[in-house]
Amino acid sequence: MARIAGVNIPTNKRVVIALQYIHGIGQAHARQIVDKVGIEDARRVNQLSDAEVLQIRETIDRDFTVEGDLRRDTAVNIKRLMDLACYRGLRHRKGLPVRGQRTHTNARTRKGPAKPIAGKKK
Repeated sequence: MARIAGVNIPTNKRVVIALQYIHGIGQAHARQIVDKVGIEDARRVNQLSDAEVLQIRETIDRDFTVEGDLRRDTAVNIKRLMDLACYRGLRHRKGLPVRGQRTHTNARTRKGPAKPIAGKKK
């Protein structure tokens, strides 16, 4: 099992697919990495040599922000919005949808399970 950026990537999958298990690397970035290192699309992770895995690891470390650093950056950005008390920050603080979605109905993912209100039945 290859370990890249602190993540054990699956060995029996193609390299482009396996790289997407790393937080911060999607389909486009995975293709960029594979092209930069010079690995064919059909190769699987268990067919890679140690040198190729090392090249992939170095490319990711040099060119991309992934895993813990990316999560930390995102958390800092959200905290900054909350400290500014701007509209988006207030929505984050209250646990409501941030991007303009309706909340009268729906929004259950952000708001959590429905809480019954006493005396509401008609």
